[in-house]
Amino acid sequence: MERARQRLDHLWRRGRDFLGTELAIMGGAMSWISERNLVAAISNGGGFGVIASGSMAPAQLAAEIVATQALTTRPFGVNIITMHPQLDALIDVCGAARVGHIVLAGGLPPSAAIKRAKDTGAKVICFAPALVIAKKLVRSGADALVVEGTEAGGHVGPVATSVLAQEILPALATQLPVFLAGGIGRGEAIISCLEMGASGVQLGTRFVCANECIAHANFKRAFLRASARDAIPSVQVDPAFPVIPVRALANKATRAFIDFQHAVIARYRAGEIEQKDAQLEIEHFWAGALKRAVIDGDVENGSVMAGQSVGLVTREQSTGEILAELVDQAAAVLTARERRQPTAI
Repeated sequence: MERARQRLDHLWRRGRDFLGTELAIMGGAMSWISERNLVAAISNGGGFGVIASGSMAPAQLAAEIVATQALTTRPFGVNIITMHPQLDALIDVCGAARVGHIVLAGGLPPSAAIKRAKDTGAKVICFAPALVIAKKLVRSGADALVVEGTEAGGHVGPVATSVLAQEILPALATQLPVFLAGGIGRGEAIISCLEMGASGVQLGTRFVCANECIAHANFKRAFLRASARDAIPSVQVDPAFPVIPVRALANKATRAFIDFQHAVIARYRAGEIEQKDAQLEIEHFWAGALKRAVIDGDVENGSVMAGQSVGLVTREQSTGEILAELVDQAAAVLTARERRQPTAI
């Protein structure tokens, strides 16, 4: 096992060096979930926790960073949504707090935002849902990429992680660190990602049932009961009224959303409302729905965002145990292979 661990350290050395961590495992930034307690626990366990700033105001983010720094002395990052109206101010907050890594997500970040983040001294990580975007981000100065497939929870694109990996890793993995995300819940998958050329991985769903996660007990129970096929993307009923797909556990709210879209579109077609107002109503259906589920525990009327790896979440554990389990699973793959055919490190 010691030799396998050395081999694992070799495989993800670039990711470890980039993050400054023992393990090249990033925590996915999940709104209302990836706050000080879980972020610090992931970092203290050897991984790389990431604060989900979401819709926080600059003062809120500053307080969250300070609170996280009080719980861990190890590296962690901050995820900032590029569409946030105070994007520049949030970047400046990270700079003032000497955050070492800034993750720009939720859309293609402007080159100016990447430069502003880099000027704070931080390393900048961006999300790349396609090769053409990945190349643009590299030209704009991104220091690392996260390539996230449709298997992930929350807002997702249409392409699987395995396909994106084949598209992007051969083209860019030699230029900068690339982390794979979406549907990763066991160490065997981590080894697969690393051997394809990834520098590390990002996991979100796997950490929801960590003891340190503040999610409501009802939210965690929903995860423990769910299987992969229960995590479905939100349904769009009319291409004239686009819906940004969000993967979450099917519940009363997901079914109501379909009926709601039909009702709003019928009002538009009857001439009762303008198209832009109908679109706005559809978009506002989920306002506050994630907090309703995560914090209040209303898992029927809220949004229970989860990736397809939710079926691999079978019990509550400490964050440290989850990370150790992932590493043991990864090392076991390498040990079994070495027994079949010894290879040099």
